[in-house]
Amino acid sequence: MRKPPDGLPGFQQYQFAFTRHIRNPAQNPRPAGVEPRRMAIYNDLLYNNVESFLLRCFPVCRKILGESEWNALARDFFANHRSGAPLFRQIPEEFVRFIESRGDHPDQPPPFPAFLPYLAHYEWVELALDVSPLAADMTRIDAEGDLLLGAPALNPVLLLLHYPYAVHRVGEGYQPTPEQQETTWLLAFRNLDDKVRFIALNPVAARLIALIQDEPPGEQAKRQTGKAILEKISAELQHPDPAVVRAGGVEIMQNLREQQALLGVWI
Repeated sequence: MRKPPDGLPGFQQYQFAFTRHIRNPAQNPRPAGVEPRRMAIYNDLLYNNVESFLLRCFPVCRKILGESEWNALARDFFANHRSGAPLFRQIPEEFVRFIESRGDHPDQPPPFPAFLPYLAHYEWVELALDVSPLAADMTRIDAEGDLLLGAPALNPVLLLLHYPYAVHRVGEGYQPTPEQQETTWLLAFRNLDDKVRFIALNPVAARLIALIQDEPPGEQAKRQTGKAILEKISAELQHPDPAVVRAGGVEIMQNLREQQALLGVWI
């Protein structure tokens, strides 16, 4: 927790003492002249407000940790994390950064499982996509276009996620140890009905999405067709029968279009 600079005016020293006590009342004395009951109400109000944002965004993390460890982690965040964002809706993102910063030292109190930073990020992604200001411009996309001959157009409200754990399966019945790491690709997106969806991908589907994402935005003439992208994947795999890769890739793209992760082809 940041200490106040030397030589501050009295009212600023009081402000520092006041906020230090709010952040961590167990380690910082209540400022002189403040009635204990009123200070306690203020402490609870601010902490509970922050924790309520965390509980809504990270229900699985909360369930995995249990009440005691969750409260200790939330208290540690409230007391010690220096937020870079002033908005309440960005509190969950700051919590993810806080947990990631602790990821190299998971045994420091309060302890948490090695997979927790990835699980927290996975849970936060739903909020990030839900509030994203991006939107699809369907006037530039042919929703029924040929996915092989045209340049595939991804939903702009989309994230390709890569984790060392199967975070989408974590729950009370599955909590992997570091020895149970499992390379996992997920596609998260907001469909045209404003519903956030997740799809588990195999490595080929993940590579297909990554190559489409790499296409230069706004440069229609330079975008590759679906066929060209699948030929590149076939070459990378050194597959003996490129037709098999092409057929599989077309099926993947069609499935993604049905779910509105892929919206069609660029016009």
